[in-house]
Amino acid sequence: MAKPVDIGSKRLISLAPNAWVQWVTGNPQVRASQLLDAEFQWISRESDVIVKASSPE
Repeated sequence: MAKPVDIGSKRLISLAPNAWVQWVTGNPQVRASQLLDAEFQWISRESDVIVKASSPE
């Protein structure tokens, strides 16, 4: 019997945050510096995540 798998975006982003921000921005030099989550009141859903990223450019 198959086991349940968590494939939510929050989990996927946390597995490879640098790869995710590089894919989203199309810039291979961008790096994720911090993952921020639902501790902020203005994030509407528990599954939301904010990634703080920077680029040397």
